[in-house]
Amino acid sequence: MKTISDEYKKIQQELHKDPKYGLASKYFAPIVTQLIKNFHINSISDYGAGKRKLYDALNELNCTPKYYLPYDPAFPEYGAPKAADLVCCIDVLEHIEPHLIDNVINELSDITSNLGFFTIHMGPARKILSDGRNAHLIQKPSSWWLEKLIKKFEIINLIEHNFMGKGFWLLVKPKDIN
Repeated sequence: MKTISDEYKKIQQELHKDPKYGLASKYFAPIVTQLIKNFHINSISDYGAGKRKLYDALNELNCTPKYYLPYDPAFPEYGAPKAADLVCCIDVLEHIEPHLIDNVINELSDITSNLGFFTIHMGPARKILSDGRNAHLIQKPSSWWLEKLIKKFEIINLIEHNFMGKGFWLLVKPKDIN
């Protein structure tokens, strides 16, 4: 199942050379810390891990999970996405190529064994890609996102925020297949 084009993967690899790109996960680390503690999380799959800033921030908060499983197509050395108790997808979904978003949501569903923590920004990013597009390839309201996500997940919690732009975060669990 294809989740990123070769051309866009190259663009993302270039962007990640910028030390200021991909920092959002560290700001959400306190929420992830509470989830680890409240739900006794042993493993985290960091989907779209970038430079592993979530891991660094969790270390700073003395809340490192037993297993940290990064995935990012711009960093092939991380390997394929792996299932975990908690799947974190922070500041990623709005960056996905629109024609591949359903594949990414399906992949997230496949690896979410217990809970998912997803953050989504709904407006434009400050960053412009080398091909002239806004870095947020998908700029849709929460209702659009929910319509996509509820096909695969039950929504436990949704919180709107204006942190780093208008957005929201969700806590989800996989839908029962039965």
